[in-house]
Amino acid sequence: MKNWINRLRGAADNTPAAAQAPAGDDQAADLAADIEATYYRWLTAAHGYTAPPELEQRILDELRQLSGNPVEAAGLVPRVPEAIPGLLASLNDEDASVQDLAKQVAQDVVLVAEVIREANSAYYRPIAPVKNVEAAIMMLGQNGLRMLLARIAFRPLINLQAGGFARVAAPQVWNQSVSCALAASLMAPGLSTGVFEAYLAGLMQNVGLVVAFRIADRVCGEGKVPGASAFGARLLAGSRQLSAAIAGHWNFPPEVLDAIAHAGEPGPDHLAEALALGDRIAKLRLLIDAGVLGEDDSLVTEGLDNFQRRCLGKLAKLEA
Repeated sequence: MKNWINRLRGAADNTPAAAQAPAGDDQAADLAADIEATYYRWLTAAHGYTAPPELEQRILDELRQLSGNPVEAAGLVPRVPEAIPGLLASLNDEDASVQDLAKQVAQDVVLVAEVIREANSAYYRPIAPVKNVEAAIMMLGQNGLRMLLARIAFRPLINLQAGGFARVAAPQVWNQSVSCALAASLMAPGLSTGVFEAYLAGLMQNVGLVVAFRIADRVCGEGKVPGASAFGARLLAGSRQLSAAIAGHWNFPPEVLDAIAHAGEPGPDHLAEALALGDRIAKLRLLIDAGVLGEDDSLVTEGLDNFQRRCLGKLAKLEA
């Protein structure tokens, strides 16, 4: 993990684009809190219940203890697939040609399918269908291929083969992670921060949340989780600290784990701001797609500016 993440980061695109307006004020913070609460209620709707305060506190205490023991915490999630690191090393080799990359991708039938599917996705919108690996790699570019590999590597970390509520929630948590990663990477240029670092932070942010749900399953009984919004806010915040602790143990770039730990907090950290915006947009996308919110809901119209709403629309056809 420690070696592959450094290769994965590689030559990330840090080229700034036109700056966007800075994030809002206290009203924006209140809207963000409303979005968090709505998202948690939706995520836990079928399995949430009014848990005794002592059980809520026990879950939060165990989560906090794990955050202080990243070695134990990292042992609760799967390792990255072994097929990825060699290709990542080639991505950082300036002499590696498209043909060289295509040969390495072709060694794994899963990667072949993923690369071609990505090149034909609504995000890239090719004029004609892309049918071979070389054309797909040309379409994605080096940074696009790196992001795809990161997504493939992270998928088993969140889609755990656990039971109870953790297993039920994992697909939605993964969808939110992918959308958050893309949205954060789209926010990054306007904030003059790293595009790929924002993508990594978006993928990594929810690793601790699935572990938190596994704790809830054990404490409350299989398939149950406390459903109160106030508890949800504390659980989401605590799970981000756990994600940051695991990221630190895996030697993620310091700026990535700092962004995860401090996303949404006021301050000069532009990567944390990009992550917080991406997280908000991704949660709104899931809530709209689930029919919980409308496109004209105040959480959308007042919570996002014009550029962010365009990003929200771009996520509509995203396939995780």
